[in-house]
Amino acid sequence: MRNPESISAAAMERTMKLQDILLKAMAKKISWMEAAEIAGVTDRTMRRIRERYQEHGYTGLFDQRKGKRSIHRIPMETAEEVLRLYQETYFDLNMRHFHEKLREEHQIELSYTWVQQALQGAGLVAKRRKRGPHRRRRPRRPLPGMLLHIDGSKHRWLNDDRWYDLIVILDDATSEICYAQLVEEESTRTVMAGLREVIETKGVFCALYSDRGSHFFVTTRAGEKVDKNRLTQVGRAMKELGVQTIAAYSPQARGRSERSFRTWQGRLPPELRLAGISSVEEANTFLRERYIKEFNEKFTVAAAEKGTAFRHTSRNDMKWIFTVQTGRVVGKDNTVAIGDRLWQIDKTRFTHSLAGSTVTIHEHLDDTVSIRFGPHVVGRFDKNGEKLTSPEKRGGKGGSVGSGENQKQVSPAAPTPLGNSPGTRVSHFPTAPATDPALKAKKKAARAA
Repeated sequence: MRNPESISAAAMERTMKLQDILLKAMAKKISWMEAAEIAGVTDRTMRRIRERYQEHGYTGLFDQRKGKRSIHRIPMETAEEVLRLYQETYFDLNMRHFHEKLREEHQIELSYTWVQQALQGAGLVAKRRKRGPHRRRRPRRPLPGMLLHIDGSKHRWLNDDRWYDLIVILDDATSEICYAQLVEEESTRTVMAGLREVIETKGVFCALYSDRGSHFFVTTRAGEKVDKNRLTQVGRAMKELGVQTIAAYSPQARGRSERSFRTWQGRLPPELRLAGISSVEEANTFLRERYIKEFNEKFTVAAAEKGTAFRHTSRNDMKWIFTVQTGRVVGKDNTVAIGDRLWQIDKTRFTHSLAGSTVTIHEHLDDTVSIRFGPHVVGRFDKNGEKLTSPEKRGGKGGSVGSGENQKQVSPAAPTPLGNSPGTRVSHFPTAPATDPALKAKKKAARAA
């Protein structure tokens, strides 16, 4: 009998081609008669090959007089079930994701290599292209919070013709997803919303790594370096918090976030389809309540060092930092122009008029607008331009104090140091001295005497 180890490479290649033909037939891509014609055998011989494959699995394809036996025997029923599941239920999953579903949902314990060869051999998955040139991967930061990546990916996430941006904030040290939400378009407001949520839940971080989008950096000419002296709204907010902003000059420089997005694009749309989700609101709820946690459990790695560089802050002016800020000069009638609309400034008790003064207009992330003169809020409006009033009002010679926020001495130019409690606020109104009961009784006794 021929030595099993002496099987030729040509025989192995012929067997692999025959297996691909059988897999296509089992996947209903071709008929068994067409499989016989492609393999160059008669219908009777194809029936025998099919019976051997059904009885012995992959090893049954070898000539039993020449071939070597393998310990990897996959029943034909299992192979057909794998191909059926992929075609009917998991057709839009990548191979790694599908292999995980086989184990987790169907208890089919097969090697990844076998699943890969089966799907590729049946023509259900295209074979990978050759890798590009080797590039050295940048080492991770040793601690969480030292560097965060932020980027957006436009994709048909909901499995229809609608395109949305998925904004993801990723920790460089561990690949943990700190934030992920679907939005209509990546913009200053949507980016600020993500950064604010990360800071309020995890703490202030050290550096932010992003592309050179116009909401992150000002670039005077396309392809040139960013102008670090001219800050965007996002850049100004990061500077106020002491966060360094770093611009990436190529997709390869953002390799960690680019690879993460390939995983997102391969996994999130099928997961949303399997969950029956078809709206952005439902998708974002799904991300917050379930999927981000599952994603992190699969792909988060341990940091090189123990500890964290995130630092919780007790600052209470986040709603002022994460706003779109614009300076305006007040007109003689105490109004300022924003776009094609005039906004009336409230009366203040510290001056009779702000005409000629420069105020700052804050467009908040909830679409409300505040007008501030130094630390004083002199106007608050909703997104339709209607004036918002605070329930806390005080009368006085100078008229009513507008919003209760006027009493908060918040100055973006001199922020509270990170990690420290805000300083004691000095009230504008003197409070009555507390009455000592013992002193009161003493005075009463003196009057009686």
